Amino acid sequence: MSQPPVIELRGIHTRFASQVIHRGIDLRVERGQILALVGGSGSGKTTLLREMLGLLRPSAGEARLFGVDLAEADGDLQRALRRRLGMLFQQGALYSALSVFDNIAFPLRELRCLDEDWIRRLVHLKLDMVELTAAHGALMPAELSGGMVKRVALARALALEPELLLLDEPTAGLDPDRGARFVGLIGALQQALGLTVVMVTHDQGTLDRLASHIAVLAEQRLIACGPKAEVMAVDHPFIRGFFGGLPRKLL
Repeated sequence: MSQPPVIELRGIHTRFASQVIHRGIDLRVERGQILALVGGSGSGKTTLLREMLGLLRPSAGEARLFGVDLAEADGDLQRALRRRLGMLFQQGALYSALSVFDNIAFPLRELRCLDEDWIRRLVHLKLDMVELTAAHGALMPAELSGGMVKRVALARALALEPELLLLDEPTAGLDPDRGARFVGLIGALQQALGLTVVMVTHDQGTLDRLASHIAVLAEQRLIACGPKAEVMAVDHPFIRGFFGGLPRKLL
């Protein structure tokens, strides 16, 4: 029996008071895909990401995560589903009062089933995965560079061995060189761990190096969704403008 999509949206409508954000969004994210969600400012990219997680309920339509209708899942089931995913927020969202070690250990301690020795081993493993050392665990977030903040936040997102990784503007705030190295790290981890990845991004370099599929939000709907070469061939003013600067090798 085939597995359900990791994420499936059916007929999603989103409205805040009189403002319509989404109108009839259908989207499937299959296992192993790296889907980039792109669109102009105010197109509802982050809102759609929150609906995928069950953090926001759409005005109409159905959102399924790992085959489960989030509207029908009780609190315990929703929490169990969220343990199967990791989230990297745009600015890292590290707890400023906790050390690097304790930030990564936080979701592990929330499980309440691991002793501190195992937590220490797992935290050091996650630090190594993002190319940091055990010594970095003693630092506070205020002592980190922007690139290190991203790596620590990624280590925390991977703490519970997720199947799905969600990224909100993963290279925001990084210079081109650090951004390229961080995208390379994400790509290597995706391949090594078999992750499904959904990311919101406007960075064309990230799309070039990482995305296997692209979903384009415009005019309150998905105007294109599929492998990036197919999406970039769609004749639409937003797509022509947005992708005009991407390398021709993607066409």
